[in-house]
Amino acid sequence: MNEILDLFLHLPDHLRDFISAHGTLVYGLLFLIVFCETGLVVTPFLPGDSLLFAIGAIAADPTANLNIWIAAIILLVAAILGDTVNYWIGRKFGGWMMRTFPKVVKPGHIEKTNEFFVRYGGKTIIIARFVPIVRTFAPFVAGSGEMNYRRFMFFNVTGALLWVGLILPCGWFFGNIPIVKANFELVVLGIIGISVLPMVIEIARAKFKKVPQAEPAE
Repeated sequence: MNEILDLFLHLPDHLRDFISAHGTLVYGLLFLIVFCETGLVVTPFLPGDSLLFAIGAIAADPTANLNIWIAAIILLVAAILGDTVNYWIGRKFGGWMMRTFPKVVKPGHIEKTNEFFVRYGGKTIIIARFVPIVRTFAPFVAGSGEMNYRRFMFFNVTGALLWVGLILPCGWFFGNIPIVKANFELVVLGIIGISVLPMVIEIARAKFKKVPQAEPAE
């Protein structure tokens, strides 16, 4: 757990070290992280939003030897392919996995993702791009629920374009501002907090609706 927390909080440092040691292999690492986070229901803990922000910030540094356009294309392809694979895993094996591996495919995560689908329908695939954990389970639930594949792919591609197209430039333009650079750990925590906020609001609303109202006094 400490290693995962350190990865999140010092992501730029780890990425810079990797680039220094392995050069262009970093593009393969980026593909692997995003593909696994979006494509495998067993890895929802991998960095997503914070990774994109960090990559944008590093690419803005001319000494970093990281091309933002190449990174953007690789991240985009990884995000689309990841969701696509996850959709088909859910479609072919969803019910079996939920019954057989409840500790891996956690019912609580599935339930929260279902709440998003009830409220937002297919647009959940787009919204989920910006919500950790839900991002990993949304395509799985769409597949297990047998959402029309073409419709799913429309939301999949649109969501990936918005996710990469918004967060990566934010890192590029704001990641190297001195106050941001000096407090990157707080920025990462802020990004995670903002990302999780919609899910927290939805959970709070659902619980509030379940609270029975008191009968009026006669």
